[in-house]
Amino acid sequence: MGKTIIVSNRLPISLDYKDGKPDFKTSAGGLATGLGSIFKEANNIWIGWPGNYVEDPEVRAEIYLELHEHKMSPVFLTQADIEDFYEGFSNETLWPAFHYFTQHIIYEKRFWEAYVRVNVKFCEAILKKADPDDTIWVHDYQLLLLPQMLREKLPNATIAFFQHIPFPSYEIIRMLPWRKAILEGMCGADLIGFHTYDDMRHFLSSAGRILGLSNESGYMQADSRLINVDAFPMGIDYEKFESAANSTKTQNYVTKFKKLLGDQKLLLSIDRLDYSKGIPQRLRAFDELLKTYPHYHNKVSLIMIVVPSRDTVKKYKELKEEIDTLVGRINSAYSTLNWVPVHYFYRAFPFAELSAFYHMSDIALVTPLRDGMNLVCKEFVASKTDKMGVLILSEMAGASKELQDAVLVNPNDLDAVTTAIYEALNMDEEIQSARMTAMQETIKRYDIFQWVKVFMDRLKIVKEKQAEFQSKEMDEETIAEMESYFQKAKKPVLFLDYDGTLSEFKNKPEDAFPDEHLLTLLAGLAKKSRVVLISGRDRKTLEEWFEGVQVDIIAEHGVWVMEKSKGKNEWTAFTEVDNSWKEDIRQVMDYYVQRTPGAFIEEKHHSLVWHYRKVESGLGDLRMRELFSHVKYMARGHNLQVLEGNMVLEIKRPDINKGRAATSLMKGQKYDFILAIGDDWTDEDTFKAMPDNAYTIRVGYNYTKANYNIKSPKNVRLLLQKLI
Repeated sequence: MGKTIIVSNRLPISLDYKDGKPDFKTSAGGLATGLGSIFKEANNIWIGWPGNYVEDPEVRAEIYLELHEHKMSPVFLTQADIEDFYEGFSNETLWPAFHYFTQHIIYEKRFWEAYVRVNVKFCEAILKKADPDDTIWVHDYQLLLLPQMLREKLPNATIAFFQHIPFPSYEIIRMLPWRKAILEGMCGADLIGFHTYDDMRHFLSSAGRILGLSNESGYMQADSRLINVDAFPMGIDYEKFESAANSTKTQNYVTKFKKLLGDQKLLLSIDRLDYSKGIPQRLRAFDELLKTYPHYHNKVSLIMIVVPSRDTVKKYKELKEEIDTLVGRINSAYSTLNWVPVHYFYRAFPFAELSAFYHMSDIALVTPLRDGMNLVCKEFVASKTDKMGVLILSEMAGASKELQDAVLVNPNDLDAVTTAIYEALNMDEEIQSARMTAMQETIKRYDIFQWVKVFMDRLKIVKEKQAEFQSKEMDEETIAEMESYFQKAKKPVLFLDYDGTLSEFKNKPEDAFPDEHLLTLLAGLAKKSRVVLISGRDRKTLEEWFEGVQVDIIAEHGVWVMEKSKGKNEWTAFTEVDNSWKEDIRQVMDYYVQRTPGAFIEEKHHSLVWHYRKVESGLGDLRMRELFSHVKYMARGHNLQVLEGNMVLEIKRPDINKGRAATSLMKGQKYDFILAIGDDWTDEDTFKAMPDNAYTIRVGYNYTKANYNIKSPKNVRLLLQKLI
């Protein structure tokens, strides 16, 4: 069993210098706590940037050795990397885009180049430590390209990715010139995790529309791999906050602070300085409360802690100035000699003091404009050991999906936030206690350790599912064995589907005609073997396309057959077909064509086909599902079958299928080599009809009755070429 490598932009330490020597403080962050259990086990390791620019090679070597002792490995960044990759692309391009602040996005080629360069640096650092069977868990938006870079170098490694910030809708992602590379980078992972179902949904939609990867129940087919995308809401170390709140140290601070503040209701706001946190909006709502309800003067205070962040950057500097001004305005308007409405701190606090703030506050105001999860609200709830207090929470924070017992608000609705504060100040103690108890149960159960466990368990399941597929992958050994049997065979037969098997799909079905290479290939195979083309296409098209090639053709899923191998150049019908049902169904299909630009109907002798390959991505699937629901009962009444193909919906009689036609062609013959290849579930009938000793191959990586999977039509041709 390989080791686990955790990778994040920052290592869970902060680097300082004491007497000129590097000095480390371990981070107390949630992620560091949760993953501590993993990276400290066995020979596991955490790889990341130590957080400072280190030029001196000797100091680097010293840091490297020191961190090695703590099971960490540093990736050193240059000053240009820090400016263009970290400050630049990560925080000036991805951060605003992913938090829906499109007006702040900077589209800078230099930033993107740095982003690629640093992701390569991380990849190289990992490759020095990684073995082929290791598990690599990559974290967050700074390293979106890394999973695919690792996949190319370590195709069999177990790679997981988790995004800690929101993932925006397709409408935002499509604005980024580098959207395709970003999504492909993420798709190098086996498991991609987000905090919420919405983020997961946005990612799947973007991967579908930009990369063309469809998904079913959170599973995507990329290349020859199955990828799982899922939601894993992150928790906190509940016990740590609960026991800290009860500790003597915290209680001493509570007594001290309360003495200073006197008898008043306390609101608490804790954030990093960032425009996504909605700090000015929160101050305006508090101002509105004091204006609307003057009887709260002298009775309510807001403790506002803003943790410094990037305040040399223009946007952040302006934000800080705006907050300073608002606080100044409120305090100057309402303060008295013994009461200050806003206690504003622009600095971080030690853990015990934070714990005291959480424990003694009556209301927590957690109202970000966007947040991936937000752990402050969970920390507040865990610290309320007396079960008293109210959480006012933005519905734009990921945590709102779990904490339904909070007072949920739209942070952009000033009046609603003001009203929520008023209601919280007047909430009955019994209701407070009931709500707090319910939230505590949720947070206790889904803590950070549970998050890690659920994620790692899921990764195991994904790898097992992939292994099922890989056992069916056509490898060199199987191809060589098949080639040898084919060469020895006296009477071989090949059943080959056309679209999606011998030929790639085209937007216009008529453009998928056979090229010279394919015609030569089939002619070569026909010299040694009976070749049967078995297609859903109409007989006229197939006859024209394969004129002069000695292959038998089964057309329209098994209605018509032309056996050129027996010297018959005429079509004969396998079955008599009653087409009286078509008119009713065609009217319904036509209704959906009218509503769906790009869709069209193709009529075959025995079936009607609704095509949606040219329809806007997403809309085609939606309309197809509607049409499917609409016609399935009609089909039942006429004893018809509704089949989903690749971007088509076909309606036909159930007694007409490729398998039945193939069986009928083999009747009375003794074939000593049988091969059937197809790409969609109309070909499953052929696979089912084949004897046990046949080679059956499905193109693509869907579940199948076939013995093997093969990647694409290109690989099918290479395989057939080897047989000649």
